[in-house]
Amino acid sequence: MAKYIAQIIIAGTQVIGRAFARAIKQEYEASQQAAQRLGNAKTRNERIANNKLGLSLDEAKQILNVSNLNKEEVEKRYEALFKANEKSSGGSFYLQSKVVRAKERIDMEMKNQEESPGKDKANKT
Repeated sequence: MAKYIAQIIIAGTQVIGRAFARAIKQEYEASQQAAQRLGNAKTRNERIANNKLGLSLDEAKQILNVSNLNKEEVEKRYEALFKANEKSSGGSFYLQSKVVRAKERIDMEMKNQEESPGKDKANKT
């Protein structure tokens, strides 16, 4: 008799344990989906800009060799790189066009930051 009671208790514990594990797994998956939706909403503008110009913000910064979104620094680097790659002085039209696209991408990001005053402005300085 005691043997059967022990088996029932063990089986019941296993069932409850599996149900608890499934509930935790479902809750974890739901929280991951919620976090993903939130992340997708935040990066929507960035994805649109990346698709529109074919460059991410990091790539644009690397091309212009700038570390932050300072308008004067970006303009200065753009002018220097644009002139250095002029076809008439032996430069590359391809590289010059990459410089133009990088500046457009950075300008788009700076415009988005100006339109969203609640965003962190640490990248602008």
